[in-house]
Amino acid sequence: MPDAPPSNLRLKLDGDALAHNWRTLDAMSGQAQTGAAVKADAYGTGVNFAVPVLHGEGCRHFFVAHWGEAAGVMAHVPAEQVYVLHGPTSAAEADYARQAGTMPVINSVPQAKLWAGAGGGPCALMLDSGMNRLGIAAADVSDPVIASLDVRVFMSHLASADENGTQSADQREIYERTLGHFPGAVHSLANSAGIALGPDYNYGLTRPGLSLYGGIARPEHAGKIRQVVHPQAQVLQVRHIAAGERVGYNGEFTASTAMTVATVCIGYADGFLRSWAGAGYLHHAGKRLQLLGKVSMDMVVVDISSAPGITAGDWLDVPYHLPTASRVTGLSQYELLTLLGNRFDRHSA
Repeated sequence: MPDAPPSNLRLKLDGDALAHNWRTLDAMSGQAQTGAAVKADAYGTGVNFAVPVLHGEGCRHFFVAHWGEAAGVMAHVPAEQVYVLHGPTSAAEADYARQAGTMPVINSVPQAKLWAGAGGGPCALMLDSGMNRLGIAAADVSDPVIASLDVRVFMSHLASADENGTQSADQREIYERTLGHFPGAVHSLANSAGIALGPDYNYGLTRPGLSLYGGIARPEHAGKIRQVVHPQAQVLQVRHIAAGERVGYNGEFTASTAMTVATVCIGYADGFLRSWAGAGYLHHAGKRLQLLGKVSMDMVVVDISSAPGITAGDWLDVPYHLPTASRVTGLSQYELLTLLGNRFDRHSA
């Protein structure tokens, strides 16, 4: 079979911006080590892009969620630097961690027993400090099975550090009360937003995620975090429509005057969801091109009346400054990153 032609979608990934963001968050982390959440294929950017950049900057702690994500990260860094947040839920997963040399994150007494039954070894331990998601209860820190673990990193996770309420301080207080049980472990609490809360939250290891990839978790990050992800989509067709003609499914848009429109190769199958319709737009050479009608599975239509030089084959920019895109679509910055589909050709710069 011949090689397939290039995709009509491409994702420009700015490695310098990623490196800058890690250095910025590392500086904000003070004396703490700075890790990196690289789950969900490095938040949609690709571990083959992100992990070498981060490791090259000095990152030595990489966090994934699923066991199936570990091998992709281990292709670039030593296994003991890879932490699996969901922990071992079966003997097979515990055996895999032992054989591969990864660091399981223990989240419950049953998981601790699974790990011990597989032979044990270095691990991380998650405390539930009030999120009621994963992690042992504070009362479990003195359980004999927990006490027998070789805990190298003792962590908890902030639920609402991107807000200015009291929950982060409440969680930190619960976490503080348990630290004495694990004096030899590295202590870790802050995510991207938590780093911005100040040195009281940094402890020995911070675990940024969103802000590595261009997300602004709190106002303190504004002006410091750079955009990493730059999607582009190719024009498939240009056509002229008359006043009164409709565009797309259900004729949701009706032209009030003669227009020139372009059909562009991006849709909700690529993570460009229907929530972009209405207020959404694409860019070309600095010009804003309004979306017309509904977002289809593989295509959108934009008004190019103000940019008459656009032709089939031209590339349009998808505006992906994450805070702005979040306001336009109502999607979270996390969703915007991780929804990006596998039809994009990814190019790092």
